[in-house]
Amino acid sequence: MECRHCASPLEKPGDFCLVCREANTEAVVLEAARDRATITMLASEDDDPGDTTASNDDESVLGETTVTTTPEDGENEPVELRNFAGLIGDEIRRKRPEEVYAGGTRAVIRAVREDIHHSFYRVDDDDPVRAVLDRRGNRALDVVETPPAEKIGGSHTTLIGGRTGMRAIQTVAGHPHVKKVIPGPIDAGGKGSQSGLRAKVTRADDGGNVRMLIRDGSSVQENRIVTTARDREMGERIRADLNDVLTDAEFQ
Repeated sequence: MECRHCASPLEKPGDFCLVCREANTEAVVLEAARDRATITMLASEDDDPGDTTASNDDESVLGETTVTTTPEDGENEPVELRNFAGLIGDEIRRKRPEEVYAGGTRAVIRAVREDIHHSFYRVDDDDPVRAVLDRRGNRALDVVETPPAEKIGGSHTTLIGGRTGMRAIQTVAGHPHVKKVIPGPIDAGGKGSQSGLRAKVTRADDGGNVRMLIRDGSSVQENRIVTTARDREMGERIRADLNDVLTDAEFQ
């Protein structure tokens, strides 16, 4: 394949061009099984504004790469899984995409998320590539570059669960479509739980904003999350992403 910008040869489809320093892949779709991962590269939908075929699926999909492993058991499994995630991460990094969409085995996805530092979204569908193509065509959300710690504010400075609660808040604040997290008051009159600190993002309102409930023992804290969504539908997509992130971080 040649670079879509300068026509220089690329080692693999969708690679970042080291000649003109331009990215050829805008998004990556990762379909992860425990022993096999398929990485599909998607081009920008507006690489050539004058090209009326740019929105065609065949034009959007640049190619795919497969990474395999032989799963280990027992004490060898963590090292094998980490190596598998590293190989997947290497393939993603060489594309330098703006977004990564992932579906499949949570253990693999969690390990890959820890290995790379891209905007990361869960997608659960029988045809994840098709789902992502549809999603990208309908979604035009602003990305917030503010560091997570700077997104947290409001009049209530006490957070439930101490450092663990702060980690849950920062996990949500790190999402690229979250503008601000505003902690609410702590209600200590709830039903006790022995499962440790848990967090869940609730249904979006008409403006696309959501709320995160954090429970720790008998205490509950409701935190308002301001997103870049403009309506309930887009807010629901962000809600699903946030709950997937919390699940991967073992808060659910």
